[in-house]
Amino acid sequence: MTFENLNLIEPILKALQNEGYTNPTPIQAQAIPYILQQKDILGCAQTGTGKTAAFSIPILQLLHAQQPQKGNKTIKALVLTPTRELAIQIGESMAAYGKYTGLKHTVIFGGVSQKAQTDALRAGVDILVATPGRLLDLMAQKYINLNHIQLFVLDEADRMLDMGFVHDVKKVLKVLPEKKQSLFFSATMAPEIMKLADTILVNPAKVEVTPVSSTANTIKQAVYYVKKGDKKNLLIHLLKDGDIDRALVFTRTKHGADRVAKDMTKAGVQAEAIHGNKSQNARVRALSNFKSSQTRVLVATDIAARGIDVDDLSHVINYELPNEPETYVHRIGRTGRAGASGVALSFCDAEETPYLVGIQKLINKSVPVIENHPYPMTAKDFAEAASTVKQQKQHGGRGGRTRPNNSSRSTGNGGGNTRNTTSANGNSGGNRRWDNKPKTRQA
Repeated sequence: MTFENLNLIEPILKALQNEGYTNPTPIQAQAIPYILQQKDILGCAQTGTGKTAAFSIPILQLLHAQQPQKGNKTIKALVLTPTRELAIQIGESMAAYGKYTGLKHTVIFGGVSQKAQTDALRAGVDILVATPGRLLDLMAQKYINLNHIQLFVLDEADRMLDMGFVHDVKKVLKVLPEKKQSLFFSATMAPEIMKLADTILVNPAKVEVTPVSSTANTIKQAVYYVKKGDKKNLLIHLLKDGDIDRALVFTRTKHGADRVAKDMTKAGVQAEAIHGNKSQNARVRALSNFKSSQTRVLVATDIAARGIDVDDLSHVINYELPNEPETYVHRIGRTGRAGASGVALSFCDAEETPYLVGIQKLINKSVPVIENHPYPMTAKDFAEAASTVKQQKQHGGRGGRTRPNNSSRSTGNGGGNTRNTTSANGNSGGNRRWDNKPKTRQA
């Protein structure tokens, strides 16, 4: 299927052609026709499936058909999204796909001066992309009127709830017109997500693509068992491989992201960190440098990375494994996007083995182990870590940790998981060449 098969108008097809997009992803092929029929949508799609284009393209087409009169700019579509990075990404998509439609959009978010945003609002926009806090703030200041909204998108609904925005979302919903088309997208559909969807949608068409429990087949996954203190050296070692053009590195904490970026810079690797404590200008600059390959390594926390959309990202590296298995799926979904291939590498120390067990259970596959690297863990390392965790739990410290699998003591491989061992001619595995070139580009 091509975009021509979706009955898109010429201005949008021309813009898609300019971007090099020819084939819709599954979520786009399913959602776009329903949205053009003006149906409400309940969409379940994990990151990297092309969800942004799935709602941006039909919104632009529906509004273009109205041929608004010159000087009569009222906000007709609202896209509500949890993070600044994701808002910026959606804004970039609207600009790219709507280049020839004559429609205007703007993006508003907190952490920066509001003047440029309010100036754009005064000039008039058709489409508003917003984060909840800044939207409510500018509504209170009477800069924004949502009385004419025809299309409402709630994007990344699960992350909205995770970040505590549910009350802000409900405040926005109260002022929206009762008659409107609503599009609801989430990577997961937990009961509380469905409860929220029921308050927004009317007889929605359901679209579900690649549930969160699965990872794209185009992503080559592997894990290194390594002591916590050796992770820095292992990362430096891997980055000596010229095949790693750019790497998005994940840590669990903001402090950890700063520390890893600093360590890489000291080792001569261009690296920057991105997380919630960084100023908006610093975050935008770091992401821009990464996209343009001025920065080779971007170190990120999970929330900050949710809106990162980088074409042809070759590698994702889990410097620290997440304690929630679903987060692993979201992380590695930053590579291998829209049919392209990618590599996801994970560092697992002894205390993190329960996290790996949970991940493998969720994705229903064993992650191949790379044994031949300079910093392998031993059975003694696992035994010492297990003893430390046991003592901490007995004394009430760091109580949430689960003891590593005892079977790891005899094998030294971190829990006796199925080993599908990936070796690479006696080195770290970096010389094993996985083709990362995208085949057919998709939106």
